[in-house]
This record gives sequence, C-alpha cells and structure tokens, in this order.
Amino acid sequence: MAKSQSAFRTISEAAEEIGAPQHVLRFWETKFPFITPLKRAGGRRFYRPEDILILKAVRRLLHDRGLTIKGVLQLHKEQGLKALAAHGEDGPRIRFDPSEAAPAAPAHSASTGQATIRLRQALVDIEAARTRLEAALAR
Repeated sequence: MAKSQSAFRTISEAAEEIGAPQHVLRFWETKFPFITPLKRAGGRRFYRPEDILILKAVRRLLHDRGLTIKGVLQLHKEQGLKALAAHGEDGPRIRFDPSEAAPAAPAHSASTGQATIRLRQALVDIEAARTRLEAALAR
C-alpha cells in the first residue's frame, strides 16, 4: 500500500522520491538552513510534504539549472522560500510572490517592482548558464 501524499517520509523514501542519495540529503541539511526535517529519538529523520517540495527544488536548481550552493542560498535570500519551492513543483518553472521579494529601491510605479522581479530572475538564469558554461569548459 502506498503512502498518502500528506504522510511523512523517511530519509530513504525521501531520497528515492527526490532522486538523490541519502548522504546528499544529509549534506544539504548542513548547507541550506531552510531544510529542516523532523528528527525523532536517535536522530531519525522524517520529511514532511513541504520538505520534499523544497528538496525537489534544491535538486532541480543544483542539477538541472546548474546553480551553485551559493546561488541557491542567494535565490532564497532574495526571493524567499515560497519562490524557491516553486522550482520543486511540477508545472510553471517559478512563481513569484512579490511580497517575499527582497526590498527594492523606492518604486515609482507597480511596474518598477515587476521589472525588478524579472531582472532578478534573469540574473538567476544568467548565473545558471555561466555555471553550466564553466563546467563544460572545465571538461
């Protein structure tokens, strides 16, 4: 019998669902302060559905989009956890919540805020392309 979508996952179940080894999930916990599974007696980890979504987002950003750990941390800092989690969803690549975006210079109009968001996304895309290019050149 399969678990419900809202059930907690063990680290082995989470690793299988994410497509990353267990040791990588443990490593990500040390690098990303927003990855916080529940820990029971003996240190056993249990991942909530929202933890799985964040892990999927981190995996996609690191492996599919080519961001570095520092790039993912910067994305989290600038756009918040909700925007980061959108990368883990099956569907649109990212959805922004402007209220979670980093504060910009005083806006003269609503379009200025939207332009800032588009520029931040463009910067993330350019950094990902740069990382992929550097990796290709290093081969």
